Amino acid sequence: MATVDECRQALHDLAARLERNAETRGHLDFDRTLACRVPDLETAFHGRLAGGLLTDIADGDDPKAKIALIASSDDLLALIAGKLDITRAIASRQIQVKANPFDLLKLRKLL
Repeated sequence: MATVDECRQALHDLAARLERNAETRGHLDFDRTLACRVPDLETAFHGRLAGGLLTDIADGDDPKAKIALIASSDDLLALIAGKLDITRAIASRQIQVKANPFDLLKLRKLL
């Protein structure tokens, strides 16, 4: 099981990667609140996806978030590291993403 600090760092790594990717693909017209829930650690994080960037990452849940990602700590790290395919993980219910279907399509472009 990964630690809370490892999960937090993985989200910051994802934010840095999205920022680097934005330089080559341009900014997406996408602005949503995001909650990342990690049940095995009984913790959560929240932030904002805006213009193809992940910003304002903080500890704690956002129950009103437009997009919610629910994953175990190990699955979260594997997903962010690119070792876990998001489509297969969702299909196998290894992770859950609660979002509007149109938002899911835009999320795929980001990752």
